[in-house]
Amino acid sequence: MSNSPLFQPFTLRDLLLPNRIVLAPMTRSRAGTARIPNQLMAEYYVQRSSAGLLITEAATISEEANGWNESPGIYTDEMTDGWKLITKAVHDKGSVIFLQLWHMGRASHSSFHNGKLAVAPSAIKINEEFIHTPTGKQPCEVPRALHTSEIPRVVSDYQQAAERAKAAGFDGVEVHGANGYLVDEFLQSKTNHRSDRYGGSIENRYRFLKEVVEAVVTVWPADRVGVRLSPNGAFNDMGSPDYREQFTFVASQLDQFGLSYLHVIDGLEFGFHKLGEPMMLAEFRKVFHGPLIGNCGYTLETAEKAITDGYADLIAFGRPFISNPDLVERFRNGWALAPVGPMSDWYAPTGEKGYTDYSRHH
Repeated sequence: MSNSPLFQPFTLRDLLLPNRIVLAPMTRSRAGTARIPNQLMAEYYVQRSSAGLLITEAATISEEANGWNESPGIYTDEMTDGWKLITKAVHDKGSVIFLQLWHMGRASHSSFHNGKLAVAPSAIKINEEFIHTPTGKQPCEVPRALHTSEIPRVVSDYQQAAERAKAAGFDGVEVHGANGYLVDEFLQSKTNHRSDRYGGSIENRYRFLKEVVEAVVTVWPADRVGVRLSPNGAFNDMGSPDYREQFTFVASQLDQFGLSYLHVIDGLEFGFHKLGEPMMLAEFRKVFHGPLIGNCGYTLETAEKAITDGYADLIAFGRPFISNPDLVERFRNGWALAPVGPMSDWYAPTGEKGYTDYSRHH
């Protein structure tokens, strides 16, 4: 399979990647209650370091951004030091690694914040039965709408997290603008009912993401900053009738920054809002001229086709990488993929079980 387009090197702005396979960011909840990255996590990333680009699981930018049990953060010195273990281990393998920056917005719960409500663009509850919290399953809560005067503070949290990512030795950062978390909540009309300059029009709903990217590119050159979007996603009760206009506009605006890449969850394996035809990479290619990463449900064959057809430059794989740390070698050699283990192991603080205990192909 070595003549496959997936194994051609790719120049990601100023970074030479050995192949076009990306480790997708996946929450794995192995950072402990203190949210400090650790040696076990370093082992996990090293096992998957043959990917051309590694994107870490989402790292919260502040205490306020938390909302997932035992996920890592990037807002204290201890966390920054923990990530240094990981970047050094991955760089020792000659690999490239970006940190994903995360604020969970309304997809959080007061039990993560000493009783204070989660924040969001608007006070609109997730229409789902429950959320996993440090005290077990809890009903979803109505979040508190951020005051206009607070938004610069949140933007500053992204900037400080970007600075810590640089101090921790990462090669770049990805702004998590997908899957119903804070940035996505600002972008979408379903979750953004604001009447200030951050709401109403498509342009105003983009303003928060624009300010976050502007802040992050004061720390990193734009060609080391990526953004992730999920135009088709229903996760966390998302999906807006004007999604096509919104995400076409967002991609066209982001194109002006000269970003490292735009990472689009175009596949439907993670859920689809069914509000129209799904937005595929070909639409994004028309308005975004930098590197494009496709993601979600790709197989070797569909990944090769997306690259051959010119719609994607790189393809991110998530679930196949969970149980196949040597996914790149398996694809290259035509070896069968190991089945993904039970979902109960994916996000569970089970230590190495279902995390680093998958064997390589023999």
